[in-house]
Amino acid sequence: MTYNQSIRFLYESLPMYQRIGAAAYKANLNNTINLLNHFHNPQHQFKAIHIAGTNGKGSLSHNLASILQEKGYIVGLYTSPHLKTFRERIRINGQMIDEKYICQFVENNRDVFNKIQPSFFEMTVAMAFKYFSDKKVDIAVVEVGMGGRLDSTNLINPDLTIISNIDYDHMQFLGNTLPEIAKEKAGIIKENVPVVIGETHAETEKVFTSVAAACNAPIVFADQHFSLSRVKRIRKKSNPLLTFDIIHQNQTYIQQCVSPLTGMYQDKNFVTLAAAFAILKEKMDLSEKHFKKGIKRCICNTGLKGRWQRLQSKPLCIADIGHNEAGIRMNVNQLKTISFDKLHFVLGVVNDKDIDKMLALLPKDARYYFCKANIPRGLKPNMLKKKAKQYGLQGSCYPSVKEAYKQAKTNADSKDVVFVGGSAFTVAEVI
Repeated sequence: MTYNQSIRFLYESLPMYQRIGAAAYKANLNNTINLLNHFHNPQHQFKAIHIAGTNGKGSLSHNLASILQEKGYIVGLYTSPHLKTFRERIRINGQMIDEKYICQFVENNRDVFNKIQPSFFEMTVAMAFKYFSDKKVDIAVVEVGMGGRLDSTNLINPDLTIISNIDYDHMQFLGNTLPEIAKEKAGIIKENVPVVIGETHAETEKVFTSVAAACNAPIVFADQHFSLSRVKRIRKKSNPLLTFDIIHQNQTYIQQCVSPLTGMYQDKNFVTLAAAFAILKEKMDLSEKHFKKGIKRCICNTGLKGRWQRLQSKPLCIADIGHNEAGIRMNVNQLKTISFDKLHFVLGVVNDKDIDKMLALLPKDARYYFCKANIPRGLKPNMLKKKAKQYGLQGSCYPSVKEAYKQAKTNADSKDVVFVGGSAFTVAEVI
């Protein structure tokens, strides 16, 4: 099989949540267990760090992988969804999985796929673990796809688990309250394995402490021990930067950190990252130098994209994959910190999100360019426009994300801002 044939088989033969939604979701781990048994359980052949959370887990995964790379480890990185190419999901030291490996994996295992009938995600997890095992990685940083307890990634035996935060998303699968969602994400906590919780919330703290106690897992709430100080966002034309110090128990822990990730939500991520680093430091022989170089070189080391990413300077064009209420709120808050004459907002969403809560947060004085990413789950532009009108949002519909973005740039003056968001799939089509 050619690479294109292999990818077509994965997309078309296997149910894919990113494309079709709930129909692809499996509420158990049976298929993944059967697949991994078939491959002789490759997930037990390498160390791992497991990362869950509503938002921020992708940035955390990439930053941790980059830090470990700076130490000299061979680091596997599994994340989802991809933005431009399937190969982004599975990397070793920043290099995407080989096309040849994908072709051979699909060709050699079509019979077992036909027998087990895995979802796209279940198969992808098995491919990642087999690849990491075959390539003999020292450690893999593994991002949860959804939830935690029933996520296909939850069959690893990690050295550390991290839960970035809890907010409302995927409620049809994870529950309608924050404690219910927290319980699903707490499902990645393992016996005697340290766990870092990024944010303390009264509604969810007891969920995590109870599960951790039952598993005899040491637990740390990052924001109770770490904070950032001297936070600055430097808006250089070609290379915007975030600078900060990390504070631990009122003492400076790491000074003069520099990151190319300038989204406001990254402040919380770096607090969580600091707590994780403090646990891993001795185990993995890491130093402050590895931390600072790792976060500074995160994008070039791992290929991270779509996080408050500057697309061009005049007019200033920014894309961010925030795709739920919490993510949109952070995007809107950060837009308020930028001086501009007019905001042009390219908006595309998927139809199974709580769209009303997202729309209620968006600025009414922006000009909207309603569009749909090229996936079945995308909400049609005319339906999005109709919903948006209920919240006082005005704009026009466009047949594609690229057309919407092109028109927004055409309409924008040099002192305006063009923002692209609402979904990772919308962002994927412009970066």
